[in-house]
This record gives sequence, structure tokens and C-alpha cells, in this order.
Amino acid sequence: MIDRHALAIVSIVGSSLNVLGSLYLAYDLLGGEHGPLRTLTRGVTYGIIFGVGYGIALGPVFGLATGVTHGIAFGWELSRVAQKRPKPGFWYDVTMSAIRGCGYALGASFLFGAKFGITFGALSTIGQVIGYRAGVRPSVDYAPSPRPRMTKRLFLAVLNRTVGYAIAGYVSALVGHRREGAMAFGLEVGLLIGAITAIVTFCMPMIEWTAENMPAKRMGVIGVVLILIGFALQSVQYWVTLFGVSIG
Repeated sequence: MIDRHALAIVSIVGSSLNVLGSLYLAYDLLGGEHGPLRTLTRGVTYGIIFGVGYGIALGPVFGLATGVTHGIAFGWELSRVAQKRPKPGFWYDVTMSAIRGCGYALGASFLFGAKFGITFGALSTIGQVIGYRAGVRPSVDYAPSPRPRMTKRLFLAVLNRTVGYAIAGYVSALVGHRREGAMAFGLEVGLLIGAITAIVTFCMPMIEWTAENMPAKRMGVIGVVLILIGFALQSVQYWVTLFGVSIG
């Protein structure tokens, strides 16, 4: 039996990949190297890493919610840095934090209830705004490179995030009436988010270098591959019906 929610997510992902593939094929029409596809490349890459990481640990719904929101925020932020645009202000930081916080809120609400999810999303947003104002943001030590790297400053930022989310998980568990095991749950959430953040941080220089130096022809190839994968995922629902697999 296949869960209907999982089947719906597979179809949504397939449709999204078709759209992304079409955009990559339309590289020249979208302005070439001066168009939005460099930002899109970043967003998709970061979204996949976060989505897969959280999805494996906490399920596909949480992975989809956090993957989409983190992809949007990271793609937008790091594109600004790559283009050497002026340093953003307070409300920009709030917006970026809120986008990522909404992903956590939606995913956590689905798993643990609305009280837990809303509290966790709100604490995430507040904590990230404070971090941004203190200089802890995705663009810390920004330096595109063909190889991954981790500096001391980046490691401290990951550690800060781990502790902050452990506290947020603990408080959210208390608000969501999950007092038993709240401390263990908070620690688990903090370590999970810290681990995924460490992976993204380690790979970020390579992702940024790739986004800035990817040849146009390779983008076209990626577009074709994305479309083929998208069609394959969209067809799953029809194969399920054809072979008489139960949907629960």
C-alpha cells in the first residue's frame, strides 16, 4: 500500500522538476548569464540538500516544507552577496528569517501539532533575526571555491545554531504538552539541524563556485535531465493505478 500523501508529494515534485527543467532550457530567453538562473541554481541546490536531509530524518512533508523555504531564502541571500549588492537592512533580515521559520512551522505542525509548530517557527524566526544582526548569516566568510571548506568562524556559527535550535525544540515541546522527554527531544532537534547546517556550510563554497561558473550548455543538459525525472515522477500515480497498488 502506498500512502496518498507520499504519492501526492511525488507528483508535486515531478511537476516542479518539469518547470525547473523548462527554465534551464530557456536560459538564453531568460537573459543568459545576467538572468535569474544563477539564483535559481542556488535555490534548487540548497533546497534539495535541506529537503533530503530533513526528509530522511523527519519525513517527506517536513522535508518539502523546509526544502522549499530554505532554498528560496538561501538562493536569494547568496545571490545578493555574489552580485556585491549593498548590505541588507533589518527588515530584509526579518523577511529571510520568517521565510525559513515558516518552513519549520509548517513541517513541525504536521508532525507534532499546531502549538508546537507555531512556537518552533516563531522561535526560529526570532533567533535567526538576532543571529543576522550579530553577523551570523549564510554569507559569513563568503568565498566561492571548487572545493568544500570549513573555517573556524563557520564552525562556531554551526555550533551556535545547534544550541539555539536545541533550546527552541525544548521550549516548543513544553508548549506543545510534550513534557515527557522534552529535553531529549530538544537535543535531538538541535543536533539534527546542526548536522544539516554543517553539511550545507561545508559544501557552500563549492555550490557558489558552480553557480557562478556553470557553462550555458551544461544548464541545457541539466534542464533535459530535470524534465525526464519530472515526467518519471509524475507517471508514478498512473503506474500505481495500472498495477492495482492500494492507496491508503
